[in-house]
Amino acid sequence: MADKRHWVFIGAGGTPLIRADRLGEAIGVRKLYIKNDTSNPTYSFKDRPASVAISKAKEFGLGKVGCASTGNLASATAAHAAAGGLDCYVFMPDTVELPKVRQATLYGGKVVLVNGTYDDVNRLAYLLVETTSIGIVNVNLRPYYVEGSKTMMYEVVEQLGWRCPENIVVPMASGALLGALHKGLHELEEFGAITEAGTRFFGAQASGCSPICDAFREGSYEIKPVKNPQTLVKSLAIGTPGDGLYALNIVRSSGGYCQAVEDRRTVEAMELLCKTTGIFAEPGGAITVAAVKQMREEGVLDAGDEVVCCVTGAGFKVDEIVEQMTGTTHVVPPRLADILGVLEKQELYG
Repeated sequence: MADKRHWVFIGAGGTPLIRADRLGEAIGVRKLYIKNDTSNPTYSFKDRPASVAISKAKEFGLGKVGCASTGNLASATAAHAAAGGLDCYVFMPDTVELPKVRQATLYGGKVVLVNGTYDDVNRLAYLLVETTSIGIVNVNLRPYYVEGSKTMMYEVVEQLGWRCPENIVVPMASGALLGALHKGLHELEEFGAITEAGTRFFGAQASGCSPICDAFREGSYEIKPVKNPQTLVKSLAIGTPGDGLYALNIVRSSGGYCQAVEDRRTVEAMELLCKTTGIFAEPGGAITVAAVKQMREEGVLDAGDEVVCCVTGAGFKVDEIVEQMTGTTHVVPPRLADILGVLEKQELYG
């Protein structure tokens, strides 16, 4: 895009790649990295595609934009629309976590909750494209949307000293992020920025909605829809993944693996990630850590493998889960004796 007047940029990208030695020790991987996209402006990786898609919407002269979303894209789209001066409509299942609904609303997004699954919402978004002039970022603006997502791989390669990661683990909902990262990697090889794009791609899904992983496990090239996802990892609960077959083929051709993860393991990974790295991730981000731990236990990955985990969204967006994890807090009078008593009970004093 040559004309900078159309650019809508609020700081997406440039997120840290962190060497996570303590976490790696806990899950049995000596060379573990976290690509921390929780530090994006609206606290998820969706700021990358939203920035490009909304910029193109401005270039095309569209006055209204929107998206179908499981939560994170809603906030990213609404925030960039606000910065670009565009009206925004976001459509989400009514089961989306309340903080994500509030966040999108605060950016000025006009939120419509649908009593159904994400697939129901996505179908309605496609119908809206045919009957209105709204630019839906993940429908009729999708080709530009993907161009934003691939920049995560550009950054990983640069942060590793202009070489490709040996292994990368990616959350899968529609499968689009994994496909975009693969695209970005091979572009860098084509441009001559790296000599070989030899990364193995690994996909992670919640076991309660894992159509891509199911096809991988069965050795099938048919991805069977999950009609009623049953998982607390709501940001990945897409039963009919639009880019699923593409992601599946990338995993297979790269020598990677698809890992379905139980919800309890994902919640454990959220806590472990916090306590070893200081990164507070939502389930859809922490699931990559849970997947690596499980793949180490099952012998899919070796202790000496270099692994990059894509952690894609911040944990404050899922307060119901966090409340269950943290329990209640205690209030004491403003006296030293009471404070010391609390510390002794928690084995933090003396």
